[in-house]
Amino acid sequence: MTTLVTGATGNTGRHVVAELVRRGERVRALTRDPAANAGRFPAEVELVAGTHTAPEKLDAALHGVSRLHITVTAGLAEVGPELVKRAVAAGVRRITVLWGGWVGPVEQAVADSGVEWTRLEAQEFMSNTLTWAESIRAEGMVREPYDFPSALVHEADIAAVAAVALLDDGHSGHAYNLTGPESLTTSERIAILARRLGHPIAFERITHEQAVERLMGTGVSRADAEYVIGWYAEPSASSTTVDDTVSRVIGRPARTFTQWVDEHADRF
Repeated sequence: MTTLVTGATGNTGRHVVAELVRRGERVRALTRDPAANAGRFPAEVELVAGTHTAPEKLDAALHGVSRLHITVTAGLAEVGPELVKRAVAAGVRRITVLWGGWVGPVEQAVADSGVEWTRLEAQEFMSNTLTWAESIRAEGMVREPYDFPSALVHEADIAAVAAVALLDDGHSGHAYNLTGPESLTTSERIAILARRLGHPIAFERITHEQAVERLMGTGVSRADAEYVIGWYAEPSASSTTVDDTVSRVIGRPARTFTQWVDEHADRF
């Protein structure tokens, strides 16, 4: 059976592809530019052109696919239900969906699809820390509005849960809250980075509005920027409290932030 992974070149999608390949599965990776991304995947991965935000063009990509992984990204809310409809019509019988932070139209369409589904309610990704890389390299500085705790989860652990849910029975109809094994404040994360890099990193507090405007500068709408920064201002209990779902599902401890830093230290 073949699994189609959308968002295959993203922070989590590439890990989903790798985990499925590791388990000996046939994988089809959806990417806007297969030629440009060919070297990023093992040779046995089938790269197909397309984007999940244009489901009307994905009939060929969905042909022969029995399992589907969807990463909810910007622009998918409006067309995601059509993607799910086309996938089910094409013969997909099991879907995992990495949510966009709440149960929106895509997540609901998956739940209503009539096929086996698992929703991955991942909290903050450890890879969000990469937004600090440029200022750390240039100034030895991190600028954020809040010193909040976050039970960050490693992207590879999200992928491992996705692979289990796609390949193994017993996960249908579950919404899995995914966190890492520890809840760390911004200051604590900076301290871990500083120890690994071997030099101090300063932490400068900025205002809520400055954080919103900075995010808007990357092309994010004001509404989306307000949502993201608002999430940091008033994090939910599920995002700050350690949950053992990852370890229960994949059968090993969740990766720590220190492990993530060791893997990505050269980028800082």
